[in-house]
Amino acid sequence: MNDDVDHDNAYRLIFEPPELDTYMRLRDEAGMNPRSATGAERGLPNSLFVVQVVHEGENGNETVGMGRVVGDGGCFYQVVDIAVKPAHQGRGLGKRIMGEIRAYILREAPENAFVSLLADGEAHRLYAQFGFEPTAPHAIGMAWYPKPSN
Repeated sequence: MNDDVDHDNAYRLIFEPPELDTYMRLRDEAGMNPRSATGAERGLPNSLFVVQVVHEGENGNETVGMGRVVGDGGCFYQVVDIAVKPAHQGRGLGKRIMGEIRAYILREAPENAFVSLLADGEAHRLYAQFGFEPTAPHAIGMAWYPKPSN
């Protein structure tokens, strides 16, 4: 499936990495922590799966949502970069992104693969609808930024 248009034909899904500037802009507009252009340039083409939501408006097409899966394609998968531009939130786009990601993982991940994500703020409510559960106290998510930005 390469394209999927919703009922009012305003949104279309595409399954390829966004352009670097689109990725950086959407993360910023969605209030996410910035990533370096160098890191994004390296990382985007190495995604296991990508979905973008494109709004087809009067002023042309604009990517207003995205989500990615990264990992080794066997044992470990991580859901990252779930973002929807604020002006387009509340329309079920986050659910559409997660639905496509869930379908990909169910289709591709071997038995007993570990699928993880980090939920910011209230996003855990969305992810719980797709079977994600807090890992604590069994496991606690941890992070390390070897070269933090200034």
